[in-house]
Amino acid sequence: MKVAIYGQYYQNDTGPIIKDILSFFNKNQVELIVEKTFLKVLHEYKICDKNYPTFDSHTQLNSDFDILISIGGDGTILRAITYVRNSGIPIVGINAGRLGFLAKVQKESIEPFLQIILEKKYTFSKRTLLSVESKPRNKTLREINFALNEITVSRKDTTSMITVETHLNDEYLTSYWADGLIIATPTGSTGYSLSCGGPVLTPDVKSLVITPIAPHNLNARPLVIPDKTEIRLKVSGREPQYLVSLDSRIIAMNNKTELIIRKTPFKINMVEIPDETFLKTLRNKLLWGEDKRN
Repeated sequence: MKVAIYGQYYQNDTGPIIKDILSFFNKNQVELIVEKTFLKVLHEYKICDKNYPTFDSHTQLNSDFDILISIGGDGTILRAITYVRNSGIPIVGINAGRLGFLAKVQKESIEPFLQIILEKKYTFSKRTLLSVESKPRNKTLREINFALNEITVSRKDTTSMITVETHLNDEYLTSYWADGLIIATPTGSTGYSLSCGGPVLTPDVKSLVITPIAPHNLNARPLVIPDKTEIRLKVSGREPQYLVSLDSRIIAMNNKTELIIRKTPFKINMVEIPDETFLKTLRNKLLWGEDKRN
């Protein structure tokens, strides 16, 4: 078995988790390859002293790998997909962060989880991603132009609103006067979009959500659309630039630059652990069912 490890180190919280993972896989003679910067941090904090093989580019990960384990929070998984891309390598997250909708495996469940991984008693949930192109073309977008959670446009260097002219499949929808606009996948529906009043979508829904951020159009509401829709955005405002974020990556764009957002031709395989379903995660993370009448 061949396993890639990617992670973030949080003082005191993550050390024991990482030690348990490395110890388990070493004991079971699993081939481990650790992300280069992460291994350097582990050596620095004396979490481990072994020199594992490393990777620092998506070109070093291929279908030979059985799985990539992300140690951290949901943000860590979002960074991990930039290594996995269209390789098909399944990703699973161990939650050493806070809320954790994507990083489902909790600290207290690590040992039984690792046994499930070793025996490959897991299934996949295929997750939709979004890609973005710009006219005129932006060099930064050429290398990593996809997002698992959402693509967002927002204001830059100003407290003034921006205007986001929005077309769906070449048909004009509306112009949002707002702080920004979120285009979220079902996976991202429990993230930024949710905090701005967007609906929760289950991962298998073939839809996207358009959610305005603090809109001045008081009748502007989140809109669910088919995921095969091509979305075109043109942003204008008082400042010469606006921001585009792809999950946690941010790029400055010139006003009037047109963005074309589509579903990517590939999907990410998220590992599903028995008894850790999406609905159970919703109940636990959003405290659904805490009403005493239940």
